[in-house]
Amino acid sequence: MAGTALDNTAGIEDLITAAQAASLCGVTIAAITNWVARGHLKESGLDERNRKLYKVIDVAKAERATRDHPAARNRWA
Repeated sequence: MAGTALDNTAGIEDLITAAQAASLCGVTIAAITNWVARGHLKESGLDERNRKLYKVIDVAKAERATRDHPAARNRWA
């Protein structure tokens, strides 16, 4: 997956960078970092540049968990 955009062939077990995860969810890279710090998302590997990688399914679950959090309800209304 070149660049930061996901292609249409990305599977739920594919590994993506924080930039790609942010693009997929419509959030900032800082939000992805916060999800990791809060335990919503865990690293699943490293790429050739030692950037953290995350499974697409884990990113989706983290996005859902933060969206369902009571403090987030006002942001998504």
